[in-house]
Amino acid sequence: MQRSLNIDPGKCTGCRQCEMACSYENEKVFNPSKSRIRVFTFDAEARFVPYTCTQCAEAWCMRACPVDAIRINLGTGAKEIHNDVCVGCKVCTIACPFGTVNYNADTGKVMKCDLCEGDPACAKACPTAAITYVDANWTGLDKMRMWAAKTDSAMTAN
Repeated sequence: MQRSLNIDPGKCTGCRQCEMACSYENEKVFNPSKSRIRVFTFDAEARFVPYTCTQCAEAWCMRACPVDAIRINLGTGAKEIHNDVCVGCKVCTIACPFGTVNYNADTGKVMKCDLCEGDPACAKACPTAAITYVDANWTGLDKMRMWAAKTDSAMTAN
């Protein structure tokens, strides 16, 4: 069974524990700028929205990579960046329609969520269960688009 991250922005308090856990898990530093997950703040609505790679079925980042540095982990289904192959060209950052592939200036490579080998640090660190790791059939792109449309509607109504 494939699993994926499920994000419920209604439960997010903006504590950013997910960012800290992710940066420590992947970079061994507590630094939100090194995190593969970001918490966006919508001040007008006093709302927080955690946001990371959704491991798209289409995986435009993977298709765009000219050196095949992004590959599917057969165990987790995550589209993972292989740093030994990545040349840091950033084409995948442009190809991602959601902006969840980022460039790491310290390494000269790109970075994105890899589901922490099936044990996501962000989900373990979230004190309110705003981020959970669930059966992949319970979440996905349609849910993200629905939330984005809801957020867009709320913002244009103001």
